[in-house]
Amino acid sequence: MVVEENCSMHHLERELDLELEIDLAMECAPIGRTIKSALLRAQSEARVIVGLSAAINVLSKSPEGSLFCLMAQPKDGDSATHMHEVLLEAFCYENDIYVIKVDDATKLSRILGQDSVESCCLVQKVWADAPEEQLTKAENQLVDYCEAHWDAPQQPIVQLPAV
Repeated sequence: MVVEENCSMHHLERELDLELEIDLAMECAPIGRTIKSALLRAQSEARVIVGLSAAINVLSKSPEGSLFCLMAQPKDGDSATHMHEVLLEAFCYENDIYVIKVDDATKLSRILGQDSVESCCLVQKVWADAPEEQLTKAENQLVDYCEAHWDAPQQPIVQLPAV
C-alpha cells in the first residue's frame, strides 16, 4: 500500500511539474504575440522609430514621447553597439520608458518589415487630443507586463514569434 501511495504521489508530482511547464510556456508565448501586435499597430500609425541611432536621436530631443523601447539580444563581439545599448537602456529607465528585451534582432526586424537587421526600436505614445496618452489593448498588456518586471534585477527576454 505504501508503494502504491508513493507511486501515486510521484505521478501527481510529475503531472504538476508538467502543468507548471505548460503554464510558463503559455505565459511566455502570448507576450511575444502581444509585442508583435502592438508593433504592427504602432507602425501603421507611424509611431515606431527603428534603429539604435534613430532611437537615440529621438530620445535626446523628447524622451517624454516614448512609451516602449524594444531591444534585441546584443551580438557577441560588438562592444561599441553594446555600450550604446547599455546607455540607451539606462536612459530609458531614468525617463520611465518601458524597456522590453526580445530574443532576436532578425525577428524584430522582420516584424517591422525592415530589410536590414535592427537591434532596437521605440514605440511612441499616442496623444489624441487628450491630456494623457491613449493606449491600445496590446499596449496596456505590455505596460502590465513591464510593471510586473520593473524591479527585477535582470529583465526577462521575450521570445518573439517566428515571422
